[in-house]
Amino acid sequence: MKLNRFFTLFIVFSLIIPVQLFARSAPDSFADMVEKLSPAVVYISTSQTIKAPEHGGFGGLGRLFGDVPEGHPFEQFNELFKQFNVPDGFGGGRDRKTESLGSGFVISGDGYIVTNHHVVDKADEITITLNGGDHKYQAELIGSDKKTDLAVLKIKGNIKEPLPYVKFGNSDKSRVGDWVLIIGNPFGLGGTVTAGIISSKARDINAGPFDDFIQTDAAINRGNSGGPMFNMEGDVIGINTAIFSPNGVGSVGIGFAIPSNLATNIIEQIKDGGKVQRGWLGVRIQQITDEIAESMGLENNKGALVAEVMEDSPAMRAGVQVGDLIIEFDGKEVTTMKKLPRIVAETPHDKKVKMKIIRDGDEEILKVITGDLATYEEIEVAESGEGEFKGESSDEAEGKILGMKLSRINSELRKKFSIDKSVKGLLISEVDRDSAAFERNVRVGDVILEVNQIGVFSIADLKAVISDAKDKKRKSVLLLVHRAGDTLFIAIPVEDKK
Repeated sequence: MKLNRFFTLFIVFSLIIPVQLFARSAPDSFADMVEKLSPAVVYISTSQTIKAPEHGGFGGLGRLFGDVPEGHPFEQFNELFKQFNVPDGFGGGRDRKTESLGSGFVISGDGYIVTNHHVVDKADEITITLNGGDHKYQAELIGSDKKTDLAVLKIKGNIKEPLPYVKFGNSDKSRVGDWVLIIGNPFGLGGTVTAGIISSKARDINAGPFDDFIQTDAAINRGNSGGPMFNMEGDVIGINTAIFSPNGVGSVGIGFAIPSNLATNIIEQIKDGGKVQRGWLGVRIQQITDEIAESMGLENNKGALVAEVMEDSPAMRAGVQVGDLIIEFDGKEVTTMKKLPRIVAETPHDKKVKMKIIRDGDEEILKVITGDLATYEEIEVAESGEGEFKGESSDEAEGKILGMKLSRINSELRKKFSIDKSVKGLLISEVDRDSAAFERNVRVGDVILEVNQIGVFSIADLKAVISDAKDKKRKSVLLLVHRAGDTLFIAIPVEDKK
């Protein structure tokens, strides 16, 4: 018995010991790193003049009460004070200056500095203070990118001696649980160091179209924005940009940084030309859910599902169709929907690339010439002027299927639900609140354009597609829905709960 107990304990300890051998212990001190890296971290103060709005009388009365129509009692009140020539400053009508603080870091000895777009946005003056406060410089904005919240500054004039600077590392190699170090200017206190670990990666916090943040529990507070996040090799793997602060005061242990692998290409473009150019494909996409994957007969939910192809876009010229599943672009795998916008944006415009899609269960390769996103964003898309669709069907004009009351669209319904004349399909006029359709966000006013990638213009069309799905033992059907000018896919079970 004693021998067996000893043998059991030996097995347990033999399993534990290798884990301990491979575990990386916490650093004894960050002091050597801080001493080496902190000279390259700078503190940024900006000032901005806020112009007083035009107003009449009482030095700001118009700003207090807003514009008043002719004949309003306040119009006479304003005129009365104009006669007394009340000074503009009385009541808050004078121009005022605002100041803000942030952080940044030097990336070259000749004075190029990286920070956040929101730190320097609309600033009239930008002052750079080196760590320690002994040297101050005026800086100019080379360019910024609102979409990723990045900006590049350059110290004005000649610099007598090269400034200490830091270099970027590979953020893709960092792992959840790795130690990170943050140096910055929280609350304007000056050089402050915090440390923690990477809590998560590839976070989407709805800050912009290219969200891919590194999350950390290292304290990031107001004033840390634009500062560097270092790995244990002393390389910048992130630019601090946001915090989660439910009380609105400061850090609660959830901060976010822009990964260096996303930032470096943008920073180089700004340095070279003052602006960022991005590739454009011209599709609206959505994530593949497990239900959508099942309804399409897919083995997994990887890729970006095309919900709409824009007119005269690179995608349309390449032959992309609604319902295509994009799984690879320019040799890079599209593992999730969010990956595709970033991959396309990082691709130079006018570049010929291959795009792998799945269509009707088969893989295909399409050749695409990327467009320029900036050019597209300046285009005003005119409303379609297509005529009323007059589909013919021998079945009833409306019916209830899968908890939804559906109607063929007529002029009266188009007017009632503000549906453009170019939209063709079945209008959803009622949705049972206890139906699977309602649970999956199908709403009154939606128009079903396609089911399982087949156009439906009548109740008979819809019944036929659902019957075919049941014959194929599919659990769900995939609706392509038009809603308020956008399109999206929604998968609903073919057997309603009721």
